[in-house]
Amino acid sequence: MAVSADKPKRIDDAVLGADLLAGNANVIMQLARPGVGYGVLESRVESGQLFRHPVKRTRTTLGYLVVATMGTERERALFRRGVNRVHARVRSTDSSPVAYDAFDPGLQLWVAACLYKGIEDLYRIFFGELGGETAEVFYRDAAVLGTTLQVPPEAWPAGRAGFEEYWTESLNLISIDDTVRDYLYDLTVLAWLPRPVSLLFGHFNKFVTTGFLPERFREEMRLPWTARDQRRFDALMSVLAAIVRRLPPVVRRFPFNLVRWDLRRRIRTGRPLV
Repeated sequence: MAVSADKPKRIDDAVLGADLLAGNANVIMQLARPGVGYGVLESRVESGQLFRHPVKRTRTTLGYLVVATMGTERERALFRRGVNRVHARVRSTDSSPVAYDAFDPGLQLWVAACLYKGIEDLYRIFFGELGGETAEVFYRDAAVLGTTLQVPPEAWPAGRAGFEEYWTESLNLISIDDTVRDYLYDLTVLAWLPRPVSLLFGHFNKFVTTGFLPERFREEMRLPWTARDQRRFDALMSVLAAIVRRLPPVVRRFPFNLVRWDLRRRIRTGRPLV
């Protein structure tokens, strides 16, 4: 695969509009940890329910990625304050199948690790292998994905090799039961969007999502994937990568640059960030 001469050198430059294609897969990876999965399903925060408030929930999710990777320390602090108010209401009850607390730094570390893994995988697809100094800078930058919330800096695995060890060990902790699987499947076929939209794009989103998922997560979701599917997915990604590498930076980073503008507008006008 040819690599663009202006390929991103830092993690904030690698947050591209094309990342939205893999967003669904990344959510599945995050919610594969039961504590995260049931924390989302059982959340009593009405405004955070994707199926009831899709625009607001999507804006908040993208806003977190933007503020963590592109924001200032002040912006991260303001966003953290808003998220903390919401997370204070996300904790398990006596009737919950698993114990969870949205302030659990272990669960937050897992979410941050999934986000980093997703950005790294997309970088490989669109720009080629990470290597040398760029790989170290990317990994060092990625710590903000966790430290923007409650993950202590020292909890971020030391070095890329340490991250691989953490990731491999964490795969032993994932488990998707029928309840979480049904929710994630509806998410994957876009059942949260108006029916004409889900009928038109749901099958494609399921295909792309399955392609981005590592095999272990496909198995947990019971999503079949054949060698022919992989060839089709690789061909699609090759075409998209060729397009993305030729786009001006301002275009290929849309809508994240728009989300950043909206975030800063909300801060200036005193509007809620979460």
